[in-house]
Amino acid sequence: MSLLQAASVLVLAFYILSLLAGSRLASKAAGRSVWLFGAARGRDRIAALGFRASFALALLGPVIWALMPDLSALSLGGWSGYPWLTFIGHMLAICGAGFAFAAQMAMGASWRVGVSNDAVGELVSAGLFTLSRNPTFVGQAALLIGVALAVPTLAGVFGVMLFIASAQMQIRSEEAALLKAHGEAFMRYTANVPRWLRLP
Repeated sequence: MSLLQAASVLVLAFYILSLLAGSRLASKAAGRSVWLFGAARGRDRIAALGFRASFALALLGPVIWALMPDLSALSLGGWSGYPWLTFIGHMLAICGAGFAFAAQMAMGASWRVGVSNDAVGELVSAGLFTLSRNPTFVGQAALLIGVALAVPTLAGVFGVMLFIASAQMQIRSEEAALLKAHGEAFMRYTANVPRWLRLP
């Protein structure tokens, strides 16, 4: 594993730590837990497990491959010899992590990790939320795709696919909760801002 590839994995690890630390700070500020995955049921529970597994795969796949390079089945060896691809992946990972973290900070007191009809915050529609209704997921997807490009492993690629599938499930539940809580204001918001990303 090259230094740039290792740096890409460190970006992912740092983001995960930042997410956990940010959740803890947000919980203290709100006076209650913002981590709602523990109470998730049904489809939301599947999405919660999918998110955890996708980040674990994205992180552990490259680490295991680096520690045990003889496990060639874990790597996509034909793609790992292109420095330009590693560079693009690394930059995408950095931008994705920054985008996701900025979106989480912009949510302020409305930051939640998971869905609960009893814990819906204020509707956030400014800043990055004018580009996407789900900028955190957009940033996280870019981060995972970037790591998968920088350090191509089967685990990383599967992690990306699992993340996108989990995000689709989670978004449906979040939109239902937001519609119930904010009604017409949320409908106007969805009419003006795309679910994923507004392209120039």
